[in-house]
Amino acid sequence: MRLGMIGLGRMGANLVRRLGKAGIGAVVWDRDPAAVAALAAEGAEAASDVADLVRRLAPPRAVWVMLPAGDATEGALLELAQILSPGDVAIDGGNGMWKDAERRGAMLREKGLDFLDIGTSGGVWGLARGYCLMIGGPAEPVARLDPVFRALAPGEGAASPTPGRDAGADPRPPNGYVHCGPNGAGHFTKMVHNAIEYGMMQAMAEGLELLHAHDAQLPVPDIAEAWRRGSVVASWLLDLTAQALAHDGELSGFTGRVGDSGEGRWAVQAAIESAVPAPVLSAALYARFRSRQDGPFADRALSAMRNAFGGHLEPK
Repeated sequence: MRLGMIGLGRMGANLVRRLGKAGIGAVVWDRDPAAVAALAAEGAEAASDVADLVRRLAPPRAVWVMLPAGDATEGALLELAQILSPGDVAIDGGNGMWKDAERRGAMLREKGLDFLDIGTSGGVWGLARGYCLMIGGPAEPVARLDPVFRALAPGEGAASPTPGRDAGADPRPPNGYVHCGPNGAGHFTKMVHNAIEYGMMQAMAEGLELLHAHDAQLPVPDIAEAWRRGSVVASWLLDLTAQALAHDGELSGFTGRVGDSGEGRWAVQAAIESAVPAPVLSAALYARFRSRQDGPFADRALSAMRNAFGGHLEPK
């Protein structure tokens, strides 16, 4: 089995490398020739463009697009729609909008092509730890590409068995990948996953700030290190935070301006459309917006009001 990979950034390149470790080859292309050359030196097969990548794969083909959401992914899938053959499958493994996945699945079905939207979690650590995959699309190509997903996923050893889980249940989730449903379900699941991540990160950050502000000058790096062992909040996220604090207890190398790649916004929109209360997810998203402001107008307005009704001056 071989896979085509379009987009060789931090995620796409490492997906190819992890597949290679499992003996699954890849034909690769990126608009950056250096990225293609780097993977070719590691054993991948280089393509000169998207059409060449498709020619180098035997049918039924599987081509994974790992590009930023939006125009880049849309353009790549539209190009693939013109040159793939019936029975081939196109995959969007980026952080796409779930409604786009529904639309793209319908568009590709009209041409006899299958489409999978795969939420891919693991970040820069995925090469070593494996990737959690949330898959949306028809069952047949999901089953056919199972060796690919199994190779990319962390495997059962990544976590202890869940007590009470039926031994006859789907064996894929304990390995770290799940078929969530039809097109759109994979990206919807990943969207919710990332929104939860926003909330967890915000709660941890606020708690650490509260520790940092205590008059007793608490040893925040040591507290984070202790929490990693046996506490209810122990997690991989805490592990990474403890590493950062061990390197610099004041985190002075960071400005505190926190970006967002879209999933948090989409999740809040979905919550509104579904009338599902999501105050934590919403607050975490708004906190990221606030982090990018320098002396925001709202804060200046508050100061002006306080001065107007009470004569309160801004602290120096």
